Amino acid sequence: MSQDRLGTVSRTGDTFELVFERRIAKPVEKVWAAITVPERIADWFAIVEIDLRLGGHYRLRFSPEETPTEGVIVEYEPLRRLAHTWPDPGHADAIVRYELEPDGDGCRLRFSQNGLPAKYVESIAGWHVFLDAIPGAIDGVRFVWSMEQEKAVLQLYKARLAAVGVSV
Repeated sequence: MSQDRLGTVSRTGDTFELVFERRIAKPVEKVWAAITVPERIADWFAIVEIDLRLGGHYRLRFSPEETPTEGVIVEYEPLRRLAHTWPDPGHADAIVRYELEPDGDGCRLRFSQNGLPAKYVESIAGWHVFLDAIPGAIDGVRFVWSMEQEKAVLQLYKARLAAVGVSV
């Protein structure tokens, strides 16, 4: 895997920011649908209920039996930007942000999660795997996550995580 596919991780005090840049060879409208339409989100990420508006709520879970993660949309600019809280009891909410911009016949996706507590910084590998599944999901290919795949990707991040004081 090329190094330019890897996300970056930085530390501010006790929290972390994860950032990914992806060029997706699909129009902005298709990528926007993949990150905002529940059926499309389920193809690459999780089961989601979403009230798509500023101040709207969302509920996310990876299986029907799982307790959902619930948050609020804090930025909403159709076809351009979507940000929502990612709560963690006992900590300030992290913010997950998707930013899109047209790029020729495709678009650029900038994904970030900031305010992430140290105990979740290894989720960089999960986000990497999920974000790589978006282009296929746009074409109707449902992604099947596996812990083995995520663990393999996490090994690619060992040096980046160590540079911010996290050992894998």
